[in-house]
Amino acid sequence: MDPHCQKKQMELITKCKAFGLTIDFKQAEFLLKYLSLLLKWNKAFNLTAITDEQEALDLHLLDSVSISPFIKPFESLLDVGTGGGLPGIPLAILNPDKEFSLLDTNSKKTRFLKQTVYELGIKNVQVIHSRVQDFEKLSGYACILSRAFASIQDMVTWTEHLLAKDGQWLAMKGLNPKDEISTLPINIEVCRTEAIELPNRTEERHLIYLHKTN
Repeated sequence: MDPHCQKKQMELITKCKAFGLTIDFKQAEFLLKYLSLLLKWNKAFNLTAITDEQEALDLHLLDSVSISPFIKPFESLLDVGTGGGLPGIPLAILNPDKEFSLLDTNSKKTRFLKQTVYELGIKNVQVIHSRVQDFEKLSGYACILSRAFASIQDMVTWTEHLLAKDGQWLAMKGLNPKDEISTLPINIEVCRTEAIELPNRTEERHLIYLHKTN
């Protein structure tokens, strides 16, 4: 094995352990392969503003996998506005027992995602090229999640028709979005919040869970 790759695997495993997530060498390998594809395709497809490998590992990969323990109750998840597949692809790699749908309106990004799913042999991911308002799924999703997609109010409004009965939204945010929460419709309420600290980072990270009250 390439010493650089081995070193990166150990770094990823160690950093995940720092916030209570245990991953094995195979999972680390696939996560790093995904990151490599993201940065390679980024040169032509503008998938992310972050071009440095270390920054991408810390701010994209770790940020995405950090929420893996918090999606345990959900069997089906929709990553809306997934962009380059964050957090959907890393979460799918770590949770092969769950079904993930990755939706984006940008055809270049969905082409990248389909190629990535094919190259990595990921079996539990469906890639959807559509506006979320136009997409339909009769059974709905147990969890609709987003990372830097839109305001919480827009996320809820645009995806409400896709939420399964008793499902929850999960918004990945930086600062605790109290202003956004205060503008939510009366039948949408926060049912849980979690603060996450990433290794060697000072930025705030919050998970906001929401559900419908009627």
